Formats: sequence, structure tokens, C-alpha cells
Amino acid sequence: MAKRDYYEVLGVSRGASADEIKRAFRKLAAKYHPDANPGDKGAEERFKEINEAYQVLSDPEKRGRYDQFGHAGADGGFGAPGEADFGFGGFGNGFGDIFDMFFGAAGGQSARRNGPERGPDLRYDLTVTLEEVATGTEKEVRVVREEICSRCHGNQAEPGTRIETCPDCRGRGQVERISDSFLGRIRRIETCPRCRGTGRIIPHACKACAGHGVVRAEKKLTVKVPPGVDESTRLRVQGEGAAGRRGGAPGDLIVFIHVAPHSRFRREGDDLWMELSIGFAQAALGAEIVVVGLAGEDQTVHIPGGTETGTVFRIARAGLPRLGSSARGNLNVRVAVAVPSHLTPKEREVLRMWAQMRGEPVLPEDKSILRKMKDALGR
Repeated sequence: MAKRDYYEVLGVSRGASADEIKRAFRKLAAKYHPDANPGDKGAEERFKEINEAYQVLSDPEKRGRYDQFGHAGADGGFGAPGEADFGFGGFGNGFGDIFDMFFGAAGGQSARRNGPERGPDLRYDLTVTLEEVATGTEKEVRVVREEICSRCHGNQAEPGTRIETCPDCRGRGQVERISDSFLGRIRRIETCPRCRGTGRIIPHACKACAGHGVVRAEKKLTVKVPPGVDESTRLRVQGEGAAGRRGGAPGDLIVFIHVAPHSRFRREGDDLWMELSIGFAQAALGAEIVVVGLAGEDQTVHIPGGTETGTVFRIARAGLPRLGSSARGNLNVRVAVAVPSHLTPKEREVLRMWAQMRGEPVLPEDKSILRKMKDALGR
């Protein structure tokens, strides 16, 4: 069977750099390595082809001969195809380290599970009112979490019984696997299947926690909420998360703040906004109107004559405090001029006179019997 083009085998162009060729080889070698495909003859043959291509294209001299003379030139450089070493020097002087990187070092870097392990952080969603944002508050919360078992104190064994060192890994939590292939000896480090990486064997598990070392329990906590929090605030309560394992520290409780909507105020950053309805005469002639702030305090809004709907009046430092600062936002009062829907005969008469004085045309007065009856009733 005719050999495929080496560049095609590695999936690179003829102008590929040495680094591009190396990256392509490593990717394909990891995919088709015989240890990763036990019993797959097709993968084994593909792996041989990939190695052969790489040995030629990674050597500048061999690559030059291959580019000039094709497979004939390359074959003359490292022996006929089918020989035992395939030009790799028996994989004994450095080449096998590449496969240790793929299949040995990766396993050796697996985290050992017999050392202290910090507990996971927990999330708690807490809703506060706008008034509580303004002043700060303390909230009692209930958290369900894993805590250290009080019976075995986290060592997972029934009190009075022994914990044995795993005989397979001798307490290391990892075992070494060595296999032989046509490539040479392959070394891999794996998690010990007997102790599952803990390095320990527990013949008699704790009855209270079933050998887990932790139990689920509910705890009441007091969370201090500072003034000025908002929806982006995250409060960290150290050490109040889930319990650690094998003597590890507990995680933290992360409190996500939510602010409840308010019936009168709307928040924009540190500023508060509110709507104020004023009468036609107040808008036209001006007035001073007292509004109640978020904390129940009186705030006076000066309305100058000729104020239109949508005008905003700002009361400095009457908004919310800024988190972690002495700064404070403003209270913004947006006015809306209210138009009365019901007028007494006297009110209509005055308005008609006002419209006449300003030359503003209005609808003629309704003289129907129904209107006369409403006037008589003062409606």
C-alpha cells in the first residue's frame, strides 16, 4: 500500500513551522496511542504512521530530503519501513518521555485525596428593604450545611476502631502502572482504586455519619448588613460554609443581597426618586410642599411659580449612603401637575373667567338637565 504524504498524515501544510508540526504530532499521538486504544489495531497502525511522519518532518535534514525526493529520500535516511525501531532509536533516549508527558505525568499530577481539603463555599440569598439599606441592619439566617460529625470528629471511623493504611498504595493515595508496548515501557500514575486516593482503609465506618465524616445540620447565624448595599453586594461570612475534610478548614458563607421594591421610592445608585402630585394653582403660583423622606423625616420642596409636569427638584444628601463611604446620594422629586376631574359650579365659573382673561377657547357650558342636577347636588 502506498504511503500517504507525511504532511497530510500530521494535518499540516508544507510550509508549517517546527512548532506547528510538534503540536500536531502531540495531539495525534495522544489520540491514537495504543494504551489509549487497547486492542484497536487500526489505532496502532495510525500511531506508527504518525510517528514515522514526525521523525522525518521534525528533522530539518530529513525533511529537506523528503521535500526534494519524497519517501525515497526519507527512507534512505532512517532505514526501511517495517524495521523494529522505525528510526526512533528504540524509544530509549528521550522520545519515550513525550509519552510520559501524555500518559504518566498527567496521572502523577492528580491531586492526592489523603490531605486536608477545604470545605466548599455556600450561597445564601438575603432580601432587605430600602429602609434597611439606608441604615444597615442585622439579619438572622438559617443555613443548612455539612458540619464535622460530633461522633467521629471527622475521621470517618467508628470510635474505638482502627484506621488502616491502604496496603495497595501504602498510604500515598496513588499507584504506579507500568505497561510494555512496541514503543517501550510506559509509566502511569493513577488514583488508587482501593482507597480512592485517601491512602486509608476504614473497616468500621462511623455509625452517625456513615463514614462520611460530616453530617447535615441547620445553624442560625447573624449577618451584619452595612448601609448602602445593593444587588451587586456579596457579603462573605468567613468559616460559616460547609465543613472541610480530613482536618481542612471550612468554607465561607457568601450572602447575595437583594433589595425589595418600595411603594414610594425608586433607587438609582445612591439616589432616590419619588413622584409628587401638585395642584394646578400650586404649579402656577408656586408653593412649598412637605414630603416624607425614606426615614420618615420631613423634607420641604420649594415649587416656584410656573412649574410644569416633569420638573425634577433635588434635595441634597437625602438619598442613600454609599457603601463603605461617608458620601450620600440625593432625593429627586419629580412633580406632576394634577388636573381635577370634578369641579363645582363655582370652580368652573372661576376657570371660565380665567380662560376668558387669557383668551383661551374652552367648550361651552353644558346646560343639560343632567348637568343642572349635578350642579344642584354640588357634583
